[in-house]
Amino acid sequence: MIKAKSFYLQDGLTLAKKLIGKYLVRKLNGHELKGKIVETEAYMGINDKGSHTYGGKRTERTKILYAEGGLVYVYRIYGIYFCLNVVANHKSIPQAVFIRALEPIDEIATMKQNRNKTDLKNLTNGPSKLCQALKIDNTLYGYDLRKGGKLYLENGERIKNISSSPRINIDYAEEDKDNLWRFYETGNPYVSG
Repeated sequence: MIKAKSFYLQDGLTLAKKLIGKYLVRKLNGHELKGKIVETEAYMGINDKGSHTYGGKRTERTKILYAEGGLVYVYRIYGIYFCLNVVANHKSIPQAVFIRALEPIDEIATMKQNRNKTDLKNLTNGPSKLCQALKIDNTLYGYDLRKGGKLYLENGERIKNISSSPRINIDYAEEDKDNLWRFYETGNPYVSG
């Protein structure tokens, strides 16, 4: 388990790259569901037009982003699906890393059951898909990844080939939509696309 505070207190861009290859572990009903992080996006806070905290915005939903790195920011999209972020950097610097895709590693049958799907390739290759597969929802909002238990990170594989591109589905972010702040394991079939 990655407990070191210093790992999470890095800026969002650095953490987004370093999370590629780490394992995300979800303990649930006696099972340890595990996936390798293969795709992330950095959200750089008050100066990033793609960020939920752009311009210093602070709401009930976004207040956790102003906390110290290592906590979980979960939010809903379309009023239905959940998305997972790892809070980055020091307190009052609202940066985060959006987890976009996982490669399933352990308890794949349980993940398939959670999603009511049989297709392995499309099981966790998107932010809401991985949350469904690992049963990540707003009950984990603010959860501390450093303490283990329900959700935590482990050292996984060292990934040598990491590509970058603009972030996905943030056309509203004007010029910030073109920042190369999406990172993914080159050639991994579980990247969201």
